[in-house]
Amino acid sequence: MKKFIAVVALGLMATGCAVTPNSASVYNTRQAQGEQTVRMAVVESIRHVTIDKGASGVGTLAGGALGGIAAGSAIGGGNGALAAGIVGALAGGVVGNQVESRVANRPGLEITVRLENGELRAITQDADEAFQVGERVRLLSNGRTTRVTH
Repeated sequence: MKKFIAVVALGLMATGCAVTPNSASVYNTRQAQGEQTVRMAVVESIRHVTIDKGASGVGTLAGGALGGIAAGSAIGGGNGALAAGIVGALAGGVVGNQVESRVANRPGLEITVRLENGELRAITQDADEAFQVGERVRLLSNGRTTRVTH
C-alpha cells in the first residue's frame, strides 16, 4: 500500500509541475486551425520579465506525502514513526512547493509595439524568440490572445 501511495504522489508531483507555455510558437489543440487577425507593427521597446504561473499546491501536497511516507517508514514504529512522518511531511511540503515554484517561473518579454495607426500595445510572452527595437513584426490576435511573431 505504501508503494502505491508513493507512486500516486510521484505522479501528482509530475503532473503538478507541468507548465503551460506563453510562447508565440506553441498552440494548444483548441487554437490550431483557428483564424487570427494579423496586424503589422514596429517594436518600440523590449523589457525582460518573469512570467509566474503560480503554484497550484500540487508540489506541496506531493512533497508532503512523499516526505511523510519516506520518513514514517524509515523510522521504527509507534510514536517515533508518527513523529518522523509528520516532520517528513512538513519538510517534503516545503521542498515540493519550492520545486513547483521554480518550474512555474519562466523568463518572458514585455514587447511594446507601435501599430500602423500610431497606437501602442504591450504584449507579454515567453522569451523564446529574439526581437530588436525598430524591427517590423506581426501581431496575431484571436480576440483573447495576442502573439508577437516575425
